[in-house]
Amino acid sequence: MIWGHLSAILMGTVLGLIGGGGSILTVPILVYFFQFPGTAATYHSLFIVGVCAAIGVIPFSRRGLVQIRTALIFLLPAILGVRAARRWLLPAIPNQLNLFAIELSKDLLILIVFATVMVIASIAMIRGSSISKQTATTPHSSHTGILGLGVGLLTGFVGAGGGFLIVPSLVHGLRLPIESAVGTSLLIIALNSLSGFLGDWLQGAPVHWNLVLPFTTLAVGGIFLGTYLNRSISGAQLKRSFGWFVFIVGTLMLGQQLWALRMLQQ
Repeated sequence: MIWGHLSAILMGTVLGLIGGGGSILTVPILVYFFQFPGTAATYHSLFIVGVCAAIGVIPFSRRGLVQIRTALIFLLPAILGVRAARRWLLPAIPNQLNLFAIELSKDLLILIVFATVMVIASIAMIRGSSISKQTATTPHSSHTGILGLGVGLLTGFVGAGGGFLIVPSLVHGLRLPIESAVGTSLLIIALNSLSGFLGDWLQGAPVHWNLVLPFTTLAVGGIFLGTYLNRSISGAQLKRSFGWFVFIVGTLMLGQQLWALRMLQQ
C-alpha cells in the first residue's frame, strides 16, 4: 500500500510533466499494488487520470498553452473512433487467429499491436527532439479531425492510449510546440477520461472511493510537481524525455508479449 501511494505521486508527476503516461502507469499500479482486477483497474483509472488531467491543465491554460478549439475538434472524432473500434472492429476479430502460420489469441494480438505502436510513436518523438522549436500554428480542422479519428480507432482497438498517442499526433501531425501539445493533451485526456467514467458510473458500476480518493489526492500533488518541472525543461528535452519514457515501457511490453507468443508455439 505504501509503495502504491508513492507510485501515485510518480504517476501524477509524469502526467503533469509530459502530458501522458497516466493510464500506462495507473492501471499496473492498481493491479499490482492494490489487487484490482483488470477491468476494475481500467475503470477506476479513468477517474484518477481524468481528475489529475483536469487539474493539471489549469496552469498550462494560464500560460496560454492550451488550444481549446484544437482539443475539441480532436476529441469528438476520437470518441467516435473509440466507439467504432469497440463496437465493430474488435467483435469482427476471432478469439483465435492464424497469422502467417502463427497461432495467437485475440488478446495477445491486441497487446502486441499496442506495444508496437508505443515503440513507433516514441521513436518519432526521440528523433524529432532535435528539430528546432516549432512556432504555434492554427491546425486545419479537417486535418485535426482525421488525426483524432485515427487515434480514437487505435485507442479503441488496444483498449488504452491517451497522451502517449495524442502528444506525438499534436506535435508531428499538427505541428504544435511540445509545451502546447502537453497542455492540449491534458485537456483532451480530462474530457475523454471523465466522460468514460461518468458513463460507467451512471450505469451502476461500483467505485472503491476509500482507495481511489487518497490515491487521486496524492496523484494531484504529483501533477503540481510535474507542471512545475515542465516550466524548467526545454521543449527539446521534454520531447526526448517523453519519447524515451514511452520507448522503455513499449519495449518491455513488446518483449513480454513476444516471449508469451514464443511459449505458446512450443
